[in-house]
Amino acid sequence: MRQQTILVTGASAGFGTAFARRFVADGHRVIATARRAERLAALSAELGGRLLAWPLDVTDGPALAALPASLPDGWREVDVLVNNAGLALGLEPAWRASLAEWEQMIATNILGLTRLTRALLPGMVERNRGHVVNISSAAASYPYPGGNVYGATKSFVTQFSLNLKADLVGTSVRVTSIEPGMVEGTEFSTVRFGGDAERAKTVYAGTKSLTAEDIAETVAWAVGLPEHVNIDRIEVMPTCQGPGPFRVVRQT
Repeated sequence: MRQQTILVTGASAGFGTAFARRFVADGHRVIATARRAERLAALSAELGGRLLAWPLDVTDGPALAALPASLPDGWREVDVLVNNAGLALGLEPAWRASLAEWEQMIATNILGLTRLTRALLPGMVERNRGHVVNISSAAASYPYPGGNVYGATKSFVTQFSLNLKADLVGTSVRVTSIEPGMVEGTEFSTVRFGGDAERAKTVYAGTKSLTAEDIAETVAWAVGLPEHVNIDRIEVMPTCQGPGPFRVVRQT
């Protein structure tokens, strides 16, 4: 497989860090973006010259638009975009949920992802090669109490991925939606619960959930397939998780 230049958002922790490590181990070059510059610097020191640390906030629209021209010479032709930056906030029912948290999820999970895709996609089409990998969620397909806007943003990500692929038929640019279920060992639940690490642990208690490395393996497989093979969607769950029956409240 040829060396590719891969841009990963949200690379300072969790999935993003696992993706960066895996892609560098596979011989690729990685542009690692995130808000936390100090973590990116540590990742750069760990992984060496095949990783370019690039501080970036995906809610900063002008910075996303300027990104392709801002990258150093030799790094501007991005072969693979991994839209990983995203978050879940809160688990309250809709009538008690924070509107500010809803808006932050929409700004990050939807607007950031679409703006960066729009910034990099023209170059991929012009070169007639590339791959957009969007990190969605099993919550895109399976609602749960308190998931409200988070699940809706991930439904957008999955549907946006499929519609991108429809637009790109006839080109060699690929699009994949990755839809994980329960994944422990990341900051996901800690962020959701406002930094309450003990509450976050209860989400995974008694389970053998997926790890960030499992998702990195999945993404690396999809990216590493022959260029004529497009994986539209991958839903991946641990064996301890699966969809359940509809909830029914019966009057007695």
